[in-house]
Amino acid sequence: MSHADLFNGRGRAWLAAQPLPDDERAAIDRHVRELDRLAEDLALLDREIAQDAIDDSAVNRLMTITGVNLAVAAGIVAAIGDISRFNSPQKLVSYFGLNPRVRQSGLGAAHHGRISKIGRSHARAMLVEAAWAAAKAPGPLHAFFVRIRARRGHQIAAVAVARKLTVLCWHLLTKGEDYLWARPALVAIKTRAMQLQAGHPQQKGSRRGPAYAYNIKALRDREMLIAAQAEQSYERLVTQWKPRRPKTGARAPQLGRTK
Repeated sequence: MSHADLFNGRGRAWLAAQPLPDDERAAIDRHVRELDRLAEDLALLDREIAQDAIDDSAVNRLMTITGVNLAVAAGIVAAIGDISRFNSPQKLVSYFGLNPRVRQSGLGAAHHGRISKIGRSHARAMLVEAAWAAAKAPGPLHAFFVRIRARRGHQIAAVAVARKLTVLCWHLLTKGEDYLWARPALVAIKTRAMQLQAGHPQQKGSRRGPAYAYNIKALRDREMLIAAQAEQSYERLVTQWKPRRPKTGARAPQLGRTK
């Protein structure tokens, strides 16, 4: 096959040209019709999501993060509700089940295991998908992914980035700020895609909208360069980190005592 998608135009033409028994041909036609029906339903749902999110400041704010598209931003905002319900980013991380399990016996050392996976599973899955996208683009999140991957592997690094994204979402929503390292042209084209998905008319004529900047390679390269510089700054910061030694004379915690 000279194509990757079996159900696009070329794929369906190839599928229709295959010599098959009548019963198998009928089964394929039935499945293709069902696929088209589901695609129409999904398109309608996508349009409704875009219409509800287009004026939502929280959704638009999260879309300034590289790797976070409309579906992810809307899903996270829907799962969170009122961000004031979470008085710390760690509370939100736990809500999404991205916090590691901790096992400890008595005064022994704590052992951290895999993530708890307790809470909003669909939002957690969206954050992991966004983490993979963010890890491919230049910026501090990519540098963080590479650092964790070198020690723990791809999968754990992606989950760590998802946890970092959760913390970032909490700060942006709580403080009412956009992502510091947002790429304006990329944000503009994501916003325009949301508008078109919501049913807004396409702009015709010689007047260029804000999303046109993404078509200019020089502007894209300049934004990528700024993101790469932010990534290098993060890498330099990490190299300066020094492990802290335990304070001398510190008393071990006693059972039954709380601070």
